[in-house]
Amino acid sequence: MSEEIRRPRAPITETDVLAWLETTAAAVQAGEVSAQELIDILGELRRASAACADASDWALLAAREGGASLRQIAPVFGKGYVRAPAARLEKLHRQAQNADQWLAILRHKQTA
Repeated sequence: MSEEIRRPRAPITETDVLAWLETTAAAVQAGEVSAQELIDILGELRRASAACADASDWALLAAREGGASLRQIAPVFGKGYVRAPAARLEKLHRQAQNADQWLAILRHKQTA
């Protein structure tokens, strides 16, 4: 028996978010969600957005460490040139030299 090896997937996708948004918007329009609940949701989304950005930064560092070129990474940034990922890497390298260090920083932020 061999176990199927699967590549890691993002914990949430654009499709997931849109489906949630459609459902939540319908509940808001039906008056089933209060303003305070929307404020609570806003806070959750802002924290999740920051966590996604941190995870994206980790993946960028890990991809470079894995041998990906800036030209390979650039399309993910929505640009046809390498300046966007290069600038992000430069900024990240002021805090961490590799993906493991970045993960350690994220763990520390969570416990602080």
